[in-house]
Amino acid sequence: MSQRFRTIASSLLLWVSVVIGIAIARPALAGEVLRIGGTGTALGSMKLIGSEFEKSHPGIRCRVLPSMGSSGAIRAVAKGALDIGLVSRPFNGEEFRLGLSLIEYAETPFVLVTRNSIPVSGLSTSQIVKIYTGEMQAWPNGERIRLILRPATETDTFLARRVSPEMGPAVDAAMSRQGMLMGLTDQDSIHMLEKTPGALGFSTLTQVVAEKRRVKVLAFNGVYPTTKALAAKVYPLAKKLYLVTKPRPSAAAQRFIDFVQSAQGRKILEETGNVPASQTGGR
Repeated sequence: MSQRFRTIASSLLLWVSVVIGIAIARPALAGEVLRIGGTGTALGSMKLIGSEFEKSHPGIRCRVLPSMGSSGAIRAVAKGALDIGLVSRPFNGEEFRLGLSLIEYAETPFVLVTRNSIPVSGLSTSQIVKIYTGEMQAWPNGERIRLILRPATETDTFLARRVSPEMGPAVDAAMSRQGMLMGLTDQDSIHMLEKTPGALGFSTLTQVVAEKRRVKVLAFNGVYPTTKALAAKVYPLAKKLYLVTKPRPSAAAQRFIDFVQSAQGRKILEETGNVPASQTGGR
């Protein structure tokens, strides 16, 4: 008799657990999920924006996916796998034909980054060229300089080439040397810059700030990269950031875009190392 009672009680408890689980899960299932992803540069700030957006839009949840790069984001939006793509470059010719919408929402200083222990506060154009060509191989304390490169097709590599006319050949020289370290994604690269002795590479101010990375951001030709310096065109190196959607985004996606461009969204962007597009004339 007691065994039968235990069996009935166990079945009842299981049934109650299932009902409670369904009741708890139902609001989450009823809510809309916005899938957001793309360039790693923008992920940290977008997670913060998404968190604030959810507070004023309780029926919408923002899911910011791991880094997939600008090209991956554009393809994912075109195929319907993302609602909003985050990219750090304009469309190329083939991507234009996809018929997607591209909205510039911010730009951020493109910065030189090294480990906190490296005894330098800045580099000049000529020093950067010498480091990339291999002519300058050690820091002032004698520690070996370890360049963290990015793949040839990445936006960061294109931006590095544009630092000066001499940087194009210098980047080619660095890419051709054996044993060079390569960060495949923005997150891979910044992690290597944190952990590799003597590391030097490019990143963005927004990624360093939003992700609270333990690295040293260097001055370039005597100018420290701040959002004020970028907005005033005193600091010359920048990476533009865009939102990509279908031509007619869903109502939830449009609300998120509006939030990014709102005073609250711009404030978060500014606090995480960005100059909102309204301050740069971009759109």
